[in-house]
Amino acid sequence: MQLPVFIDSTHYNDAETLISNYGEEAGLEAANRADKSRSVGNHLHYCKWRQVERLCVLLSIDQSIGTVH
Repeated sequence: MQLPVFIDSTHYNDAETLISNYGEEAGLEAANRADKSRSVGNHLHYCKWRQVERLCVLLSIDQSIGTVH
């Protein structure tokens, strides 16, 4: 399994905010924001919100993923 690479630490803050505001629906909210960005032609925000969506999903899993040192 390949894990996504997160480069921008502000995406974590965005995911954390969405999770606290939307709970289990945080990933869907991020996906909606990505779709809105794509519809207006803003590819940078589209990519950002897709990354935030992936991060919301990863943060919602209760067990460790990948190598634990």
